[in-house]
Amino acid sequence: MIQLITDRCYGEFAETLVAMHQLRYRVFKERLDWEVFTSGDMEVDSFDALHPAYLVQLATDGRLHGCVRLLPSVGPTMLSDTFPVLLAGQSAPANCSIWESSRFALDLAADAPKGKHAIACATYELFAGMIEFGLSRRLTDIVTVTDARMERILRRAGWPLRRLANPCELGNTLAVAGFLEISTEILAGIRSAGGFTGPVLWEPVVLAVA
Repeated sequence: MIQLITDRCYGEFAETLVAMHQLRYRVFKERLDWEVFTSGDMEVDSFDALHPAYLVQLATDGRLHGCVRLLPSVGPTMLSDTFPVLLAGQSAPANCSIWESSRFALDLAADAPKGKHAIACATYELFAGMIEFGLSRRLTDIVTVTDARMERILRRAGWPLRRLANPCELGNTLAVAGFLEISTEILAGIRSAGGFTGPVLWEPVVLAVA
C-alpha cells in the first residue's frame, strides 16, 4: 500500500514521517554516501519545510519500505535551486500541471518479490502511487532529478524519462533531470508489470472540525 501524507495530517502520521526520514538516512547517507543534511539518524533538508506531499510504501506488516517527496514546480524545487546545472541553461519547469519528485528511496531485502524485468514489486507500487497522485491532481508530468541507474530502471519499467539535458557528474553520481509522463496508459502498464489489479494509493480523509 502507498500512503499519501499531506501537511493537513502530518501530526496524525508523525511516527511514519520519522521512519521515513530514518529510511532516507539509511539510503542516501549510509548506502549512497551522498552529501546530505542529517539530524541524528534522520535525513532532512530545507525542502521538507515547504509542506510537501509524501508517498510512503508500507509492507503488509506495516513496516515502511519506501518513500518519495512531491512539491509543486511553481515553488522552490531541487532542480531550480539546487541542481540548475542539470538544466543546461534552460529555465526550470514552473507549471501548475507539473510537480517535482525527489528523495525517491527504497530499502528492501534482497529476496523482495519481483515483477517484470526483475524490478521489485515495491518499486512498481511506488511508481504507480506517484502516477495515481498525479492523475488525482490533474498533472501532465512529474519532473525529477535522478541518476543513470534509476533512469535505466524507469525505462525497463515502462515509464521512460524524457531528458531535459545531458547527464552531469554530481559528486559520485551521474545525474540527469527529466519529465515522467502522467497518464492512464502509463499507469496501466506499471500496474500490469507490478502485478496490481487496481489502485495502490490511499489518501486519509481529513474531517473538518465544526
